[in-house]
Amino acid sequence: MIQAEGERAAQQFEKMFADHGWPPQWRDTIYDYHHYHSTAHEALGVAAGTGTLMLGGPDGREITVRAGDALVLPVGTGHRRLEVSDDFLVVGAYPQDQDWDICRKAPTDDMRRHIRALAIRTRDPVGGAPGVLAEH
Repeated sequence: MIQAEGERAAQQFEKMFADHGWPPQWRDTIYDYHHYHSTAHEALGVAAGTGTLMLGGPDGREITVRAGDALVLPVGTGHRRLEVSDDFLVVGAYPQDQDWDICRKAPTDDMRRHIRALAIRTRDPVGGAPGVLAEH
């Protein structure tokens, strides 16, 4: 998605996400343990390096990512890093009106209700409005 790597890619992801109403919150790697967010959707922009991630929880799917790739994880999507290069760097962003949490245990019934009720953004963090996120 982004045709750059390193600092330049991180800046481009941050600008793109912010321009679409998903302010960037951090630059780092992805945790090496399964986790999900019960209060926010998440956009991830791979600014440097390569890696293998697992999406969808312990029985999820392994995917390979590299600098320039963007991922959008709907609320409740389990994820973790499996293997990454030493220079792996990710930009994380969330919708402007959503505060993110980190959950490691199975969701309670109340959490499941909240996850199902969380609004899907009409502005996609990568494509803008209406965007792929709203379509799916």
